[in-house]
Amino acid sequence: MRIRFLGGCGEVGRSAVLIDDKILLDYGVRPADPPEMPMFSRQIAKSLEAVIVSHAHLDHSGMIPSLMNCNNNGLKLFMTPVTCDIAKILWRDTIKLGEEHGIHLFNGEDVHKVVKNAHFLPFRKRFSVNGYECELFNAGHIPGSAAVHLWKESEDISLLYTGDIKMEETRLLESASPDELPHADILIVESTYFGTEHKNRRELEREFVDSVQETIDRGGHAIVPCFAVGRTQEIVMVLHAHGIIPFVDGLGISVFKMLEHHPSFLKDASALAAAFKEAKFVSGKKRKKVLSQPSVVVTTAGMLNGGPVLYYLRKLHDDPRSKVLLTGYQIEGTNGRRLLEEKCVETESGPLKVKAEVEQYDFSAHAGDSELKRLVSRFCRRGTEVVFTMHGENAAEFADWIREQGCEAFAPENGQEYIIE
Repeated sequence: MRIRFLGGCGEVGRSAVLIDDKILLDYGVRPADPPEMPMFSRQIAKSLEAVIVSHAHLDHSGMIPSLMNCNNNGLKLFMTPVTCDIAKILWRDTIKLGEEHGIHLFNGEDVHKVVKNAHFLPFRKRFSVNGYECELFNAGHIPGSAAVHLWKESEDISLLYTGDIKMEETRLLESASPDELPHADILIVESTYFGTEHKNRRELEREFVDSVQETIDRGGHAIVPCFAVGRTQEIVMVLHAHGIIPFVDGLGISVFKMLEHHPSFLKDASALAAAFKEAKFVSGKKRKKVLSQPSVVVTTAGMLNGGPVLYYLRKLHDDPRSKVLLTGYQIEGTNGRRLLEEKCVETESGPLKVKAEVEQYDFSAHAGDSELKRLVSRFCRRGTEVVFTMHGENAAEFADWIREQGCEAFAPENGQEYIIE
């Protein structure tokens, strides 16, 4: 098996892994200014026969439509149905934002070709790709997210790619189960939170809700930037469970409406529907009314690189009574990271100094340190021969830890290739 890492090594973003020059596992984009792409050549694109998409987040799926005009082989795409529906929303939003900023990554026709060539699969349904048998397993990260298992019986070799994985249930999703993941000779594992442990979810929720309520009580506005997929829906459910009715603005509303058609991929579809039924949807001119009285606003984008959140920041940046409550990882080079480190964000009219309070809550959809170690240890005990760590700034340290446990491990660099026999 030939494995080439095209992106997502030693970093979070632009994940892409090429198998035998024929099968691509994810093909994402790294949110930065300008956006960063995986390694690409027309030769790579032309030789491809299939793309298997672990989930819809743009750092895993964001550049897939760009492949469609570079491949004449009738490129096949495999993913869960909810992954495709979410990705369509994000891809179309990417086209819209690109047109506004003069960045053209792909067009609507490319998105149409992806959907036309896509094969939609539930978890645990076997399919064949270029001589490999494959299965998708629940990864617990966002609705429809999957770990990918490939094996070739004729060569007695197998691989498991975790994509982004979460082994703790949330209000929105069931967790991934290490016991259900199949054995593999080769493991490619994310390392986003290696070295960092997540706080107990219920305790985290309580601290977050208390901060939101305290902000409203003192006459301020609680602005909660969220990823449109997964995080917006979970935060609305958290607030609803604690009796707080939020305003919801941005792409997360469209994602919620789409998720209503895929209840089997959710932990409790009725609880999600109840939370959004009471929430107040906002857009356009209605935003001004939201700020007429103390309120909580759940809005995109999660890393503050665009979307309605910038409107609210422009209006509230100098209000010390208000808060910005970040709910997810902030990639280096994004507005969210700059807000945390410098209390400043970049807008179309220039830098904006933020006097409102800034807090970060680790509502992570990724496995924490102990979960990652437990997952890898289980694979190594079952005979995994080599582990590759990627999708994280501490991937090299994770590989060092794995080797100390007696299992061969590598933290590849982008462009590096390995041959496993």
